[in-house]
Amino acid sequence: MKMSSLALALSILMAAPILAHADEASRDQEIVERFAKCDTNKDGKLTKEEAKGCMPRIYSNFSYIDSSGKGYVTVAEIQAMANR
Repeated sequence: MKMSSLALALSILMAAPILAHADEASRDQEIVERFAKCDTNKDGKLTKEEAKGCMPRIYSNFSYIDSSGKGYVTVAEIQAMANR
């Protein structure tokens, strides 16, 4: 019985990183899709104004994500913040 419990525990521990990666990939895809809808001028950059009504969490954290103060964020920057 102890051996089967140990095997089950090890199986769960080994599966955790795979499940986490799937969640991250799913979240990244959702970010890409929402970014595309919000980027109204399709320049690959999201301004604070574009994020305002479309991505409220990005809007409220805009200055944190745009730490260099360039006035826009990219999908990669949003994904990096989400994956922290």
